[in-house]
Amino acid sequence: MALLELTDVSVSYGRIEALHNINVSVDEGRIVTLIGANGAGKTTTMRAISGLRPLSNGRITFQGEDISRLRADLRVVRGISQAPEGRGVFPGMTVADNLDMGAYARKDRKNLGAEFDHVYDLFPRLKERRTQTAGTMSGGEQQMLAIGRALMAKPKLLLLDEPSMGLAPLIVKQIFDILRQINADGVTILVVEQNASKALALADWAYVLETGAVALDGSGSDLLVDDRVRALYLGGEVAS
Repeated sequence: MALLELTDVSVSYGRIEALHNINVSVDEGRIVTLIGANGAGKTTTMRAISGLRPLSNGRITFQGEDISRLRADLRVVRGISQAPEGRGVFPGMTVADNLDMGAYARKDRKNLGAEFDHVYDLFPRLKERRTQTAGTMSGGEQQMLAIGRALMAKPKLLLLDEPSMGLAPLIVKQIFDILRQINADGVTILVVEQNASKALALADWAYVLETGAVALDGSGSDLLVDDRVRALYLGGEVAS
């Protein structure tokens, strides 16, 4: 069953069309990834889903409800939460206060203790540094914090924009392992990622964006061995 559906979605920046009639479906309980070159429209897609960019055409449905014109904060209330590109932590605030900010839209704030415990179980390093200001943390720790903050909203759908950007390979592996655990706990994930091999190995389903349009889609495992994908995004050669 589709949790999220984008139908003929277009997004423009002035006269420039960043997305052209894309169709993307994210089934409940799955991990779906968007891959593509810089400027392909990946981040614009995420911003459209989270309500930060208006649509010029098409519609977005979440749990069967049309949310195309719903305010961004109300999409969080519905169950869509995002860890943005560049992490976007509040540098002058502590780890604990950053996490608390992730729950701003929740009405059941009396139950936040369980969510803090859950995030600290997933990211023990955040528990160790809960009184440390976020701006003094490493890039990997800030990425963990950004994901943890998004989880504080108890999302049904977690949006991740470039979670591996600028991180050492060992930290990337650790974060992707944690994403598998988050998904196993019942959270559906849509991830934008330039590390195509990591993304495809993680994902149940994948979409390849090229210049604002869906060029290919298929299972992550199938696209991982697709000649065109290997040549363009995985540094491999097309098989003869």
